[in-house]
Amino acid sequence: MKYRHGFHAGNFADVHKHVTQLALLAALERKDKGFLYLDTHAGRGSYDVSSPSPEAAAGIGRFLAAEHTAPELREYASLLARFRARPGHRHLYPGSPLIAALELRPQDRAVLIELAAAEAQPLKASVEALCAHVDADLAPTDSSSGHSGARRVHIERGDGFERMRAFLPPHERRALIFIDPPYEETRDDFGRVSLALAEGLRRFPTGVFAAWYPIKEERLTAAWLANLSRALSAPALVSELWLYPRDSRVGLNGSGLLIANPPYLTLERMQVWLPELQRCLAAGPAGGTSVRVCQNPPSK
Repeated sequence: MKYRHGFHAGNFADVHKHVTQLALLAALERKDKGFLYLDTHAGRGSYDVSSPSPEAAAGIGRFLAAEHTAPELREYASLLARFRARPGHRHLYPGSPLIAALELRPQDRAVLIELAAAEAQPLKASVEALCAHVDADLAPTDSSSGHSGARRVHIERGDGFERMRAFLPPHERRALIFIDPPYEETRDDFGRVSLALAEGLRRFPTGVFAAWYPIKEERLTAAWLANLSRALSAPALVSELWLYPRDSRVGLNGSGLLIANPPYLTLERMQVWLPELQRCLAAGPAGGTSVRVCQNPPSK
């Protein structure tokens, strides 16, 4: 299984990770002090779903057709509506970089990293276009620096695992680091995510780190999480949503997020909204959800 942003845009895993991302951003925004949003594998920013793939129809299509009770799900639906209300955006699906660009306040900033040139150029264009609407009163784009017109968003082409180190710790002393690799080489990417979390927490022990992972082979996922939980130096929780049997090798069966240093009440709120999300995306009786503490740091 090779997870590519564009091919899978709008599927159930995207909905899971983006509702989570938005909830984490909202939690950080409860304090006035600014923070850094760092996206290690940003993708191209937005995706055309005017002719939705079966995955998008079963993901964002089902989500938008449902009524939602949990505030987190309603906030995500509202963000999608606001994004699509902009000229030329009606059939676009926003990825994590544009969700962040829509949500960040003037005192916050974002660093968006993407390795592939074919993705980095559209990312730059989509972020600049969005920021031109959101922050039209600020200075125009400084093309030499790679900053958007909002002067809050820096776009960089490079290996997100490597470049992450250069931005930690941030001068704001608050951050959400979103790690979402393509899992082209599944086992290698699992290993690199583990190393990135360990290194990131070493450099910035109080940062909020959210790492997405695919659920395909149960033994591989369980072994990775067990090893990672023993190595983590921070409290963490695991959020998982699956629609199909977790040990099938046919395709993507579920979506997981490991969140280190989760903000206050993240676990409790996720226990409310994640089952509701799974019910609206359910493809049959084999699905389910799990939200649990992954590791408690050793007492000092």
